[in-house]
Amino acid sequence: MVALIAYLMPPAPPPQPKSDAVAPTPAAQSSSSDPVTTRPAPPTPSPSPESSTPQPPRPSSTRPVPVPSALLSAVRPGGCDEAAAALTAYRRNAGTVRSSQAAAAQQTYRDLMGAVLDAQGVVGAKISRLAAEFQELNFRLTGMAGGDPNQVIADINTDIAELNRLCGSS
Repeated sequence: MVALIAYLMPPAPPPQPKSDAVAPTPAAQSSSSDPVTTRPAPPTPSPSPESSTPQPPRPSSTRPVPVPSALLSAVRPGGCDEAAAALTAYRRNAGTVRSSQAAAAQQTYRDLMGAVLDAQGVVGAKISRLAAEFQELNFRLTGMAGGDPNQVIADINTDIAELNRLCGSS
């Protein structure tokens, strides 16, 4: 009967007032020195107060690091860098022959479709539209679709200017 009362009463009050991880260890020693039967029981409740006491210091010791606004403004939306690389590669590889322009347009279409995976929102929509326009340009240059390729090139140039504005490029 005394062992049951000693088991239920002492472990609860000492760990609660003390917030240090060291406090539950002396409480377990003091309760274990009274009866021999309560010795296995206090280690079971003491790990839960120990595990709960280290948790509050972790968030309080972790402080957010202030990030300068210059670093935040330098971050471009997702997909912008990939799209810019694809457009640069098109300008470099297109050449003056229709077949090389068609091959470059097809590759740009593929690269832009990859860039869409990293993009979100209006930037993603604009890159997706550019990809479709490069696919249309490829179709027109290879004769798979009728129409003037220069019309598609004009649309592409307009959308490139809009993408540069959205991505913060000049």
